[in-house]
Amino acid sequence: MGKLIKFLLILVCLGFLGLLGYSYVGDLSAPQTEVTVPVTLDGS
Repeated sequence: MGKLIKFLLILVCLGFLGLLGYSYVGDLSAPQTEVTVPVTLDGS
């Protein structure tokens, strides 16, 4: 039972390190575009 817990802990640590590395290396920024929409106002 101890070996299973140790294996799962190592697997979680490796997954966290992989996610951390991907967040530094991977391009996670959203593309930015300018949007202009004409608006018609009712009233005075």
